[in-house]
Amino acid sequence: MSKFIKARHQDGMGGEKMYMVKGFFKIGKEWKKFTKVVSAHNEKFAVEKTYSILGSNHKVKRNLIKIEEVEEISESEFKAS
Repeated sequence: MSKFIKARHQDGMGGEKMYMVKGFFKIGKEWKKFTKVVSAHNEKFAVEKTYSILGSNHKVKRNLIKIEEVEEISESEFKAS
């Protein structure tokens, strides 16, 4: 079993939390505001996932993404939004 599979198996995949990530990214000459809700193990991974999503969907480089706030949210808060 690989290290990756072992780590996910031991964690039980239930350790992910929901995070709301807010900030701005630059498209052309404009800075656009964004709010993303992502699931991650911690804030650092939530930020990385946000960079990945914005880069993939909008072709924005990391230096053009400014993250202002990362907040852990409960599942009930996520469903309400």
